[in-house]
This record gives sequence, structure tokens and C-alpha cells, in this order.
Amino acid sequence: MKNQREQIIDYIKEYGSITNIEAMSQLNICDARKRISEAINDYGVAIVKTPETSKNRYGKKCHYIRYSLAKESEAIGAS
Repeated sequence: MKNQREQIIDYIKEYGSITNIEAMSQLNICDARKRISEAINDYGVAIVKTPETSKNRYGKKCHYIRYSLAKESEAIGAS
């Protein structure tokens, strides 16, 4: 069975990106930010963090991060 870091990386490879909410609802991973940080530090995975904004069900603005695999020119956490 794959660990949570591997599950997140596989999800990003298949779907292009992931948010913390998607990680919770699709993969049952409660702290995707921590697992992504570990993937960067332990595996050397280059991740792009893109801030996004949307409205919640009450019409209020919500800010969150969308994580995707980096191209070489935009790598964060790349060695």
C-alpha cells in the first residue's frame, strides 16, 4: 500500500493538481500540506503552490493553495 505522500503525488500526476480539500475528500488525507512538505523535503519532489480564491456556500471569499508538479523553470523545493 502506498503512503500518503505517494498517494498525493500519484493524484497530482493523474489529475494535474490537488488542494487540501480534494486530498481530504478524495484520498482521506487530513493534512495534505504536511504530506506535500514531506514530499518536497524527503523525495525532492518539485511542487508549485498556486494561491486561489473562490466563494464558499455563504458567498464569502475563501483563499486556498492548489499544488501541482513543477516544470523546471518554476520549481520550489527542487534540488
